[in-house]
Amino acid sequence: MKSIDHIGIAVNNLGEAIEIYKNILGFEYLGEETVEDQGVKIAKFDCNGVHLEFLEPISDNSPIKKFLEAKGDGIHHIAYKCDNIEQTIESLKEKGVKMINEKPKQGSNNTLIAFLHPKSSIILTELVQGG
Repeated sequence: MKSIDHIGIAVNNLGEAIEIYKNILGFEYLGEETVEDQGVKIAKFDCNGVHLEFLEPISDNSPIKKFLEAKGDGIHHIAYKCDNIEQTIESLKEKGVKMINEKPKQGSNNTLIAFLHPKSSIILTELVQGG
């Protein structure tokens, strides 16, 4: 893993997050995207090369909806850049890391992603290749 790609923050109200981070705090707004496969609408901001990714659920079976129901708005995951996600997954599995995704999936902005189980990484951790 090379560096932090983004910090994922679950929110019930994406419009409110955009208002706060764009218009009040002045972060660079990078736009919105819907990722149907993950059941979320995302708003992205740049913070000196690290992205803040606000996630609002768009369906009742979204993992973000379940997170919000259990914990409320807050940090959901931290994502790290990697050059070869498949190799990184295999290396982590060899070290005993439990993966939620043993094969990469399509993420936002033409990336490949995979999640480590939080029991293996303290906080939900995402691997990101590309973008």
